[in-house]
Amino acid sequence: MKAVQYRSAGAAPEVVTVPRPDPGPGQVLLKVTAAGVCHSDIAVMSRPAEALGFPLPLTLGHEGAGTVAALGEGVTGLAPGDCVAVYGPWGCGTCTMCAQGKENYCTRAAELGIRPPGLGAPGAIAEYMIVDDPRHLVPLDGLDPVTAVPLTDAGLTPYHAIKTSLPKLTPGSTAVVIGTGGLGHVAIQLLRALTPARVIALDVTEEKLRLAREVGAHEAVLSDGAAAGTVRGLTGGLGAQAVFDFVGAPPTAATAAACVAVEGDVTIVGIGGGTASVGFGTTPYDAAFRAPYWGSRAELIEVLDLARSGVIDVHVETYALDDAPTAYEHLHAGKVNGRAVILPNGQP
Repeated sequence: MKAVQYRSAGAAPEVVTVPRPDPGPGQVLLKVTAAGVCHSDIAVMSRPAEALGFPLPLTLGHEGAGTVAALGEGVTGLAPGDCVAVYGPWGCGTCTMCAQGKENYCTRAAELGIRPPGLGAPGAIAEYMIVDDPRHLVPLDGLDPVTAVPLTDAGLTPYHAIKTSLPKLTPGSTAVVIGTGGLGHVAIQLLRALTPARVIALDVTEEKLRLAREVGAHEAVLSDGAAAGTVRGLTGGLGAQAVFDFVGAPPTAATAAACVAVEGDVTIVGIGGGTASVGFGTTPYDAAFRAPYWGSRAELIEVLDLARSGVIDVHVETYALDDAPTAYEHLHAGKVNGRAVILPNGQP
């Protein structure tokens, strides 16, 4: 079968031919319908070899959807042909966090060498993939896999981030979304669907701000050194009750901290290496700062339910499997507007 692999540190991903895997006991083999391309993949491929923490080559892709092709011994509750999405942050299944469905916060994953598909385990940008346990599959129930597959990260991650701040996003409140790409443009839609807050979007190009407006942002502001002042001006000097940074670079983390109101939330989701200085006299009184990771299995089910209700419309750009390296080039260059999705077995 064909797969897209990161084969050596510092090299570009390659399309290769590898043996089709067979499911072992308790595992599920998926024929992959769609797989998302994410900045997290680029972050992994930017690390030096000694910082990877797992062997290469690695089949990429932590957003996956497909049809069940074969079941390993002992697997029940699924049948060949079932259309499913993959819950990506795999955990041990038995620790206190996993028992709550919060496998994204598994306390034993590192100890046991459990890694997400595409981020340490073989991923979804291939014609077939192995899912380690049927609990990591969620029925699509009629959703289009091409537009649904980004919801496994680009939908789940902002949903998890936003849920904590919902009590603060009351009528008259403001939410700021920094970075309106794959995750950010979904976050804008979630904020509009779940809250009465005014949504202010920040990004670096007019094309990305245009998408932000199309998906519901009330205001779209160029993300530069003046952005925090603009947000303050739009909020009468008060700042935003919730700020979500989906870039996480040093300049955006600084902007996020400068935008927040007294008792507001700053949530740094992006993995751009930025940090915020927090302390008395440095940040507004009682402002809370968080750095969450992905989301729970229950939250993925909720996100897919929201998609079925029609409140989330993910903007996707599709690529054939052979063109996956080009998709990564476009993403790295900031040329993807929304989410890039690979179709390993052709158009569904």
